[in-house]
Amino acid sequence: MSLLLTNARLIDPEAGTDAPGWLLIEAGVIKAAGQGEAPEAAKVVDCAGKCLAPGIVDIGVKVCEPGERHKESYRSAGLAAAAGGVTTMVTRPDTAPAIDNPETLEFVARRANEAAPVNVLPMAALTKGREGREMTEIGFLMDAGAVAFTDCDHVIQSTKVLGRALTYARSLGALVIGHVQEPGLSDGAAATSGKFASLRGLPAVSPMAERMGLDRDIALLEMTGARYHVDQITTSRALPALQRAKANGLDITAGTSIHHLTLNEFDVADYRTFFKVKPPLRAEEDRLAVVEALREGLIDIVSSMHTPQDEESKRLPFEEAASGAVALETFLPAALRLYHSGDLDLPTLFRAISLNPARRLGLPCGRLTVGAPADLVLFDADTPFILDRWQLRSKSKNTPFDGQRLQGKVLVTYVAGQQVYELANA
Repeated sequence: MSLLLTNARLIDPEAGTDAPGWLLIEAGVIKAAGQGEAPEAAKVVDCAGKCLAPGIVDIGVKVCEPGERHKESYRSAGLAAAAGGVTTMVTRPDTAPAIDNPETLEFVARRANEAAPVNVLPMAALTKGREGREMTEIGFLMDAGAVAFTDCDHVIQSTKVLGRALTYARSLGALVIGHVQEPGLSDGAAATSGKFASLRGLPAVSPMAERMGLDRDIALLEMTGARYHVDQITTSRALPALQRAKANGLDITAGTSIHHLTLNEFDVADYRTFFKVKPPLRAEEDRLAVVEALREGLIDIVSSMHTPQDEESKRLPFEEAASGAVALETFLPAALRLYHSGDLDLPTLFRAISLNPARRLGLPCGRLTVGAPADLVLFDADTPFILDRWQLRSKSKNTPFDGQRLQGKVLVTYVAGQQVYELANA
């Protein structure tokens, strides 16, 4: 059945445009788009001038199956993603046990397809057990559906092991995703070093730990020629090294998290553990530098880094509390803070959260072009609301935005032209 979305404000990250128009969907793909007189269709939806953009492609979502379903399941994560305008979740392998063999990967892929209303693409571990000793069977895991390989926040300390893994990944064309921190310096850190951490008495890590980790990995990329993506760049110190690597023609892209774009170290205030993330929140100068790098295109991708933690993991002294925050539903409204502050326009924002992640993974989504999958989000960029964490669909409620005023609500989410979410009383 054909579906016409008319009277929409089309946000096209590929063309870089933000203009009124209509979109025609047939057989799950975009059939046509334009301005002026719209064609006929079996069903017509009036978007009432609201924003229509490609659905979010979120790299680095943690779903706690297998092992910790009480924190997040594919069902709860999928519902949260749909409500947040995320149409493709790229899931992390830091589960219990780690997703490091084809059998476990096939299990989670099957669970995801059964339970989640959105697209789910699994990543696999780069080394067995994420222990940094022996690389996984990358070829077999790719055959089983792995779209990328990462040990997440377990930094591979052995340069020889990482070099071998990158060489093998290069031979297969596999994408490796790295967490750039110098592991010795960052071990046990709960905050970024500086006056704030000293006054609070928190164990801290220098921003140089990120720069040192990035420098090592860039050197290995020069040696191996592998495809590489940095999951989070959060400090200004790391940006010149990233710029040089790109200028030298290395196949490297970089991301950052929505929390590091919109929060800083002072948000921790009196040891609020919902603000404890990894890497720790940075100084305001670092946040502004990362926003600027995103606007200029030096940083390519923004992700939620959705990391569910239960109440028992968070209601502890700050040093002992688990790191991470849920973000599937808060991703878009938090990102719209950058739009409302004038830092980014909407096409630039959706280039970072939809188009660029899709491109990096070789996916056809993330765009409004004819023939692309009709994975779309219709949202009101201006509606203000106070976030209540207990209304979130995730099983875990560990969001730093609880009680905060946000702007922007998802109205409808489509996956392959099918409506998977609609805001009640929209």
